[in-house]
Amino acid sequence: MALSKKGSRRITVDGIEYRWRIRRKPSYMQGLCWMPMTYAVEAASGSQPGATLIVTSGQAHPSNWVGAEAVPIRPAHVAASIREARDRGWEPTKAGSPFQLDRSARSIAQP
Repeated sequence: MALSKKGSRRITVDGIEYRWRIRRKPSYMQGLCWMPMTYAVEAASGSQPGATLIVTSGQAHPSNWVGAEAVPIRPAHVAASIREARDRGWEPTKAGSPFQLDRSARSIAQP
């Protein structure tokens, strides 16, 4: 499934261009802070969409309903997630099921 271009941001990691997007509205579970925020990443080039990377961030969604503090996801965090996923076997140009990367156990360091 291709990532919607509307609302996505571009990032270049190691010479490869990607698009990433955070869901604008939280899911029910994210709104209540029962689940951390996730974001999706895919390769921006190519005629056919490849496997999407789904990253679980460990942060509350900024639009959560309980007023929990939310730390923004910065491009440096996205780049680190892309590198880690590729090291673990994510192939962004090959079609397939979404690749799940759970970073919720780690705190995201502020640059």
